[in-house]
Amino acid sequence: MILVALGILILALIGTPIFVIMGLVSLVAFTNAGIEISAIGIEVYKIASAPTLLTIPLFTFAGYLMAESGTPKRLFRLADSALGWMPGGVAIVALVVCAFFTAFTGASGVTIVALGGLLYPILIEEKYTSKFSLGLITTSGSLGLLFPPSLPIILYGLVAKVDIDTLFKAGIVPGILLIIILSAWSIKNGVKKAKADRKVFSGAEFRAALKGALWEVLLPIGVLVGIYGGYTTVSEAAALTAFYVLIIECFVYKDLNFFKDVPNIIYDSMALVGAILLILCCAMGVTNFLVDEEIPMQILDWMRTFLTNKYSFLLFLNIFLLIVGTMMDIFSAIIVVVPLITPIAAEFGVHPVHLAIIFLTNLEIGYITPPVGLNLFISSFRFKKPITELYRASFPFLLLLVFALILITYIPAISLIWIK
Repeated sequence: MILVALGILILALIGTPIFVIMGLVSLVAFTNAGIEISAIGIEVYKIASAPTLLTIPLFTFAGYLMAESGTPKRLFRLADSALGWMPGGVAIVALVVCAFFTAFTGASGVTIVALGGLLYPILIEEKYTSKFSLGLITTSGSLGLLFPPSLPIILYGLVAKVDIDTLFKAGIVPGILLIIILSAWSIKNGVKKAKADRKVFSGAEFRAALKGALWEVLLPIGVLVGIYGGYTTVSEAAALTAFYVLIIECFVYKDLNFFKDVPNIIYDSMALVGAILLILCCAMGVTNFLVDEEIPMQILDWMRTFLTNKYSFLLFLNIFLLIVGTMMDIFSAIIVVVPLITPIAAEFGVHPVHLAIIFLTNLEIGYITPPVGLNLFISSFRFKKPITELYRASFPFLLLLVFALILITYIPAISLIWIK
């Protein structure tokens, strides 16, 4: 058994895909416990039969279509015409546009790669420092993960068995709070650039930009009205979104060639989806084994000797999740960690929806937490900057997000304001 565990560890260290490691751990654990390995197949079937699973590939496809089209430029023009006159206006525009794209793609790397080349030179042209600009874009890459129809929210709902519509509602106010706090920092930096030429609000330019991006502006409104108005389910909204975006990008704006560009976008987007589903299926075997062996309850008993109340538990949870966020991608973390912490959080009286927002906010911050936050490496590659320079650039934003996390953690009403 020791040799088997050592072999799996070596495979992990040499870069074997995580779904392979998870699958091996599941097989070894169930075999060693004398449980039929068909139990793993049963869990995979349960996942495959979940109706909301369809939302993951559909929303991802829609997000990739927009990222590869002229949508970033149109939305930036619209946001810039509305907010560019403010101190820090261009930086706030960058925050809003990045949040929009991350919400639909579910992947911060896509946002940084797709929008970084557009936003960075504009911020530099507006007299922002390279340090501030790099930090802003690196942070903004994961900023929209709390907004519907974010893939991590959907995946969390599937794994934790929490209503996804409810999670969509719960993430709106915390997500806006993050943008407001980062916008305040952007305004502070924008005031320093007050002597630079500042734009004057133009009603004509705003109307022209709105007309140009109208089809894309209607999309999030339609999704939210459809779901919360009771007209569509989440799965139906995902299907309509994918179809709508395909039509407007290929046949209305004509940014994409249906026969030339769309197949490549399908390939790229489904590669991400395939990775998520492989990890999900293999990891569920591990997590169900741990639950069957009552590992969460054993951890709870251990924690009770150190943690005496809900607030000390939340502090410990945040520290733990920040570490997890730096070491694992958000999808793996949801699949592996959520089943372990949900029963413990319930024992301490943490509302399951509140727990979801705390979890996702932590993982969002983990993307820019040194030494191995994923966004730091993506930005380093995208902008050809040393990773240590990205550490310094993103540190002020990291502190601001941790402040927001504290508010979200200890003021449950921020997450539960819409929850009856």
